[in-house]
Amino acid sequence: MSIFTTASLLDSCGCCTGRIWHARRAFLLAAAGAAALPVAAQVDVGKSSAMRQLVPVEQLETSATQQYDQMLAQAKAKRALAPDNHPQLIQLRAIAQRIIPYAQQWNSRAGSWRWEVNLIGSKQINAFCMPGGKIAFYTGILDQLKLTDDEIAMVMGHEMAHALREHARERIAKSQATSIGLSLGAQLLGLGELGNMAANLGTQLLTLKFSRSDESEADLVGLELAARAGYDPQAAVSLWQKMGQATGNGGIGFLSTHPTGPDRIRELEQNVPRVQGLYLQSRR
Repeated sequence: MSIFTTASLLDSCGCCTGRIWHARRAFLLAAAGAAALPVAAQVDVGKSSAMRQLVPVEQLETSATQQYDQMLAQAKAKRALAPDNHPQLIQLRAIAQRIIPYAQQWNSRAGSWRWEVNLIGSKQINAFCMPGGKIAFYTGILDQLKLTDDEIAMVMGHEMAHALREHARERIAKSQATSIGLSLGAQLLGLGELGNMAANLGTQLLTLKFSRSDESEADLVGLELAARAGYDPQAAVSLWQKMGQATGNGGIGFLSTHPTGPDRIRELEQNVPRVQGLYLQSRR
């Protein structure tokens, strides 16, 4: 059965359990260092919060990889994991290969990440990138929104930006540090509680809700990443217009954590001119 004909599509990624599928056929992208980084960033998102340092990055990325593997295993068991020769998966991986060389500008660790891109058969309109470069798209976001390559690049760039800016690490640090009364100075004490928490996140990484400022950062960083890779920045506007039109449908998982609205579209419109030169340069 293909992922389009199976009746047991994976409709939720937040409940992945069971053993990691070690024999996965996931595509590993080796794009680090494939392109020289061009001029400095054209969008302004400021510095990342120092609070993220409270959560050990290695443990967070390990936990993310484990959850990603479990999710793929569950999708495979339900015949909802696209094979390597699936046309849409080939399309996604080709887009990722163009964007990834520009990721390291935003996070030095990205050069050593084992990037992966996979496609899951589901009616959900959703996509994500977990810490460490683990990307997944659902067929619903491609099919129901009828995304162009440029629009897919905007979604991918946005999700990659969440990982590059370490928004999950920051969200977890802020919420957990507040609940147990820790401050930034706690990192000097060994981070026992937060370190253990990062290694035992369960399904939190797949259900984490980012702040409005996180979403704005991801929009702008993703816009620049995609433009540098040769994707039309105007597609960021058309993408979110499509998202807004889709709010009346069911199963819009993406919009539960990525709410759309006129303010979001307006900010993107204001920043398109900033990256237009990068896009034109890449096309030459």
